[in-house]
Amino acid sequence: MNFPILSAIIFIPLIGALFILITKGNQKNVEKNSKYVAIFSSSVNFSLSIFLWLIFDETTSDFQFIEKKNWINGLISFQLGIDGISILFILLTTFIAPICIFSGIHSIKFKIKDFLIAILLMETLMLGVFCSLDLVVFYLFFEAGLIPMFLIIGIWGGSKRVYSAFKFFLFTLLGSVLMLVAIISIYWITGTTDVIKLLDLRISEDYQYLLWLAFFSSFAVKIPMWPFHTWLPDAHVEAPTAGSVILAAILLKMGGYGFIRFSLGLFPLASDYFTPFIFTLSIIAIIYTSLIALMQDDIKKLIAYSSVAHMGFVTIGIFSLTKQGLEGSIIQMISHGLISAALFLCVGVLYDRIHSRMISSYGGIVNNMPKYSLFFMVFTLGALGLPGTSGFVGEFLVLVGVFQKNIIVAILASLGVILAAAYMLWLYKRVIFGRIANPEVKEIKDLDKTEIYIFISFTFLILFFGFYPEPLFNTIDISINNLIEKYHLDINFYLNKRNG
Repeated sequence: MNFPILSAIIFIPLIGALFILITKGNQKNVEKNSKYVAIFSSSVNFSLSIFLWLIFDETTSDFQFIEKKNWINGLISFQLGIDGISILFILLTTFIAPICIFSGIHSIKFKIKDFLIAILLMETLMLGVFCSLDLVVFYLFFEAGLIPMFLIIGIWGGSKRVYSAFKFFLFTLLGSVLMLVAIISIYWITGTTDVIKLLDLRISEDYQYLLWLAFFSSFAVKIPMWPFHTWLPDAHVEAPTAGSVILAAILLKMGGYGFIRFSLGLFPLASDYFTPFIFTLSIIAIIYTSLIALMQDDIKKLIAYSSVAHMGFVTIGIFSLTKQGLEGSIIQMISHGLISAALFLCVGVLYDRIHSRMISSYGGIVNNMPKYSLFFMVFTLGALGLPGTSGFVGEFLVLVGVFQKNIIVAILASLGVILAAAYMLWLYKRVIFGRIANPEVKEIKDLDKTEIYIFISFTFLILFFGFYPEPLFNTIDISINNLIEKYHLDINFYLNKRNG
């Protein structure tokens, strides 16, 4: 295409944010116009990403829609491009963004203009991560996303918002600094930060292990893996609903995407060497954080810990280096993005009505909120991986892939499925059924039209991809095949070189 469609998708939200920034008038009109601009720009972006998916060529593993402009004295290029892996994350991001805007319009009571600017800026930076084909450009988008998220938590969060915002910022910044050192080292070693060139260069074995660890430090915090996960529950609890949705649905996926694109692609020998290490951390995450989730009395904290457990499935799937494991990990990330976003929106619905996240504040909600109870049931069943939901597809494929690599790891990981059923069903029972202990629950109102439409969209996608995941497989299949084939070729190259 002559039209720079990737640049358009990345920068349309930013243009919308700039329009909101320069909007003037009385406060009521400014807020009204800001809402219209935010909804319009995010909706246009989602429509454009759907068009991108329709014209995407699923028969090639090459990067498509490449845009390249020389930047920083010609040493670094602003290069964009996508393959079958990154396009799914673009679709997920552009789908979630307008929903976050609708959620914010409902729940945010002050500085709504600034909030919408932060959400749109966040969308631009997240899309840039998934489209970047230069390490420096990737790093800038990856790191800049900290700023609007820091503000979203720190300004519109709960009572401990400042502490949680700084904890989130410092954890992710520390890991990313090491990745920056690694990127500079790669440029010093190879003379380029062009991802397409680097994938074919085969970085020397002497450097791979340290470079892998530097990238790991950033991706492990972002995903997050145990024991780097401690920032996540605090951030989720204190963030506004829209902030929690972005965190769970998109930001965590940057770590998984980074492992697939860079750890496996650039450092195959080190990835193979550190696979037992990844399996160990992932199994601890799955079992340990699931047990912690069982003990939570805060709904948001329970869902946050469940996210760490689900991301454990993602990392063991990625480093199983089997087709089923890798495809399962990507589908698991897409599915988790939908299900976790829906669950946090469910919490937001209750919080807007009763202003409590504590499980003990509820009970017997089904009497007053039958529509809400039905949607919450679908999302709960998706989170525990019931067949017929998208959650089952990803977890099943991951377990099949890991079983081929290590039977013990697969058996231990399957315990996470059992524990997920325990904490999610117990949560549902305590919130939806039982005796009404809180008088406020007797007066609670069911979903309004906007909330119903949002939950219908999530329900449709969760069930559609649960029963018919073929469109996802068709998109990622050839890219995954190419990744695995290249991985094994590179491993054989290094081993042959080592053996003389």
